[in-house]
Amino acid sequence: QVQLVESGGGLVQAGGSLRLSCAASGRTYSIYAVGWFRQAPGKEREFVAAIHWSGRTTYYADSVKGRFTISRDNAKNTVDLQMNNLKPEDTAVYYCAARINFFIGFNYNSKANYNSWGQGTQVTVSS
Repeated sequence: QVQLVESGGGLVQAGGSLRLSCAASGRTYSIYAVGWFRQAPGKEREFVAAIHWSGRTTYYADSVKGRFTISRDNAKNTVDLQMNNLKPEDTAVYYCAARINFFIGFNYNSKANYNSWGQGTQVTVSS
């Protein structure tokens, strides 16, 4: 099994920055990819960004391209999400998710394809 713990959420003004971190433990050798998703009140959970566990490939939602950067720290087994130029519409609970073991047809931006989830961290952007 793989355990995921998010940290780094908080309250920030519009235009500010936050850095989220997702710490993975357990059978991390079985991780294929890690994604960040977010869920605002009354809305469905949506894809934000994802990274192959090797760190070589990254994917972003159009709404965050150019503002958010996902990266992996191999030594710490963490996946970070640097969020710059934050907007009020970025307000949500942010979840880290891992895909354990690859399967044909895996889609980085589909929440249904991830099989391990963290508890989430709140990000609030004030206008």
